[in-house]
Amino acid sequence: MKMQLAEIAKAVGSVPEHDERQAVITSVSFDTRSIQPGALFIPLSGARDGHDFIDSAIANGASAAFWQKGHPGAPTDFPLVEVDDPLTAFQDLAKHYLNKVNPTVVSITGSNGKTTTKDMIAAVLSKGYNVYKTQQNFNNLIGVPYTILSMKPSTEVLVLEMGMDRPGQLHHLSELVRPDVCVITMIGEAHIEFFGTRDKIADAKMEITDFLREDGEFIFNGDEPLLRARAKKLVQRQRTFGFEDDDTIYCTGFSSYKHHASFFINGSKRKFRIPMIGKHNVSNAMAAINVGRHFNVPDEQIAAALAHFKPTANRMEWVKGTLGEDIMDDVYNSNPTAAKAVLTSFANVRTTHGGKRIAVLGDMLELGEESPQLHASLASSLDPDVISDVYLYGPDMHYLYDAIKSKYGQHVHYYETAEQAQMTADLKTIIKPHDLVMLKGSHGMHLEKVLVQLQQEGKREV
Repeated sequence: MKMQLAEIAKAVGSVPEHDERQAVITSVSFDTRSIQPGALFIPLSGARDGHDFIDSAIANGASAAFWQKGHPGAPTDFPLVEVDDPLTAFQDLAKHYLNKVNPTVVSITGSNGKTTTKDMIAAVLSKGYNVYKTQQNFNNLIGVPYTILSMKPSTEVLVLEMGMDRPGQLHHLSELVRPDVCVITMIGEAHIEFFGTRDKIADAKMEITDFLREDGEFIFNGDEPLLRARAKKLVQRQRTFGFEDDDTIYCTGFSSYKHHASFFINGSKRKFRIPMIGKHNVSNAMAAINVGRHFNVPDEQIAAALAHFKPTANRMEWVKGTLGEDIMDDVYNSNPTAAKAVLTSFANVRTTHGGKRIAVLGDMLELGEESPQLHASLASSLDPDVISDVYLYGPDMHYLYDAIKSKYGQHVHYYETAEQAQMTADLKTIIKPHDLVMLKGSHGMHLEKVLVQLQQEGKREV
């Protein structure tokens, strides 16, 4: 972005203080640690009041800042734009810049797979367009405006991941971006603590279509009856993907290997390949194919993009441990649907030289009253003849421990939250060079710390 402060102030219904109308703003930041010269500082309120960090923002090179009207401590010699609420102003500025650049907007949500699908779609569309996509996990009411304001003026297609954990959030984001294409990957149990039922989760996910443009298109998982039923209320064009032959694009066969999966779809003899494993990632890829075809990207280019796209870190990424063991790093988030899909994929990866499969599972958070049975339900995806050892971490994983201890015996291990270090030490004593290790848990369980320890040199004996 590149805007004079006067334009920014007008966009949010204010005027700049200190008559700094010609000051040029080239970025925005709500974190003083990432401020660049020329930045507009957005003092958001969270665990701390962002206004408290104005001195740090100035010291790190900020050129101006929003300031809530009447808030004490305003600097007297620094350009400020007074606003009623910094977050609302932040969103209003993003809407202004979005309208100014005017890219085609693709918005993506879903209980699982939205980040991977976003990466796939961005790779596909980059074959024919200037594309900017959501970085890291900037997918909420703060992250989406930040993403918009970070795109270059030359952006032709903006690919936005959108997350939610409460009703109304996707409605607000849909109003902000007014998408041209909406994608829903699937409906699972993520955040069911706040919704109660999958029906209500589906209602909340469908909010992404509330401001879908009349000439836009809705692309969704056609194998989900909850989405099929709700899609009937929309007048916009629709395409589906899945594994049933009434989907617009459906899989006619797939194979999953250690580091990739390949698959075929209806109406084409072309083999598609993705650098990820699992049926659920094939589903994500078919969503991306639908989007590519919406934008008239040839199948040949779609296939090339999917074969070489780079997934966001910590999403079923294979890394090496200290002894040379292969570790499936999937520690960013977890819920029952995702965990079962990953366990199935992991179970199908071939071992070599007598290696064994070891699963490390952390609690799946925000499952509410259904958490005990949902954790226990993972038992159906665990077979001691396939996954030989299971390490369970967190209070709710005790329900899974109770469900599988009879069939796993001494090969299932349970640890309380305070025992992560002990679990890591125990893992180090049993892992051998040809083993396969899977790490899966909600981000709040911090299994990434276990991963770091398993990759540290000089800490283990062969």
